[in-house]
Amino acid sequence: MADEDSGTGLPASLEMAWGLRERPGKGPRPTLTLPKIVEAAVTLAASEGMDAVSMGRVAKELGVSTMSLYRYVTAKEELYILMSDAGVGTPPDPSAGEDADWRERLTEWAYAQRAVLMANSWILRIPITGAPLSPNHLAWMERGLAAMAGTSLREGEKLSTIILIGGLVRNEATMAADMMDAIVKSGVAPDQVLGQYVGTLRLLTGPDTHPAVTRLLESDAFTGSDEPDFQFRFGLDRILDGLAALIAGRAGSDEA
Repeated sequence: MADEDSGTGLPASLEMAWGLRERPGKGPRPTLTLPKIVEAAVTLAASEGMDAVSMGRVAKELGVSTMSLYRYVTAKEELYILMSDAGVGTPPDPSAGEDADWRERLTEWAYAQRAVLMANSWILRIPITGAPLSPNHLAWMERGLAAMAGTSLREGEKLSTIILIGGLVRNEATMAADMMDAIVKSGVAPDQVLGQYVGTLRLLTGPDTHPAVTRLLESDAFTGSDEPDFQFRFGLDRILDGLAALIAGRAGSDEA
């Protein structure tokens, strides 16, 4: 736990992540460090999944006793927070120019988050147990809020916006990861899985019982040439369209 006079209320491991502590205890600098523990846990999660991560298993990977880890991390849930923070990393430098508007900046922010989660799907298996308090997660939060600087959105609305977009990102990435896991386990190629699904739908439905599904099957929704991220782009654009309407409406009110 954090020292009583630290004022942060954070566990010691998170204080170390913020640079508020160097390391626990006194004496010679040990070979085991918090970054090494987190790195070993992340490597384990990336190769074997989150189910493989435990204090005992991480200690084994590092060649130390389980109890030695507790000098740095007091609980598995604490380790999860640090792993997630390491996994998301710092937000990439924005590629949008200085003249980019809030919509371009938010779009880039959303796609950057999505790319991180798609590349590190193990992060999605970590339960969300509270608001972000780790360095990298707060850096992402800062970047998202800053994207709306200069708009008429109130601060609470900016927060709601990044929560809404973050939810879209996480949900879409989770669905993609779940589907890919199922495809890998089935041993069937993705195109075959889709073809089997469409074929089964045709057998189970018809214009009399499921007219809307029938119209969907008769369209090119499953076989069209939309970009791979069409569904994500569609959802994100609808959120941004709503924000644009809100911002424009306020601008009109100010001019009236």
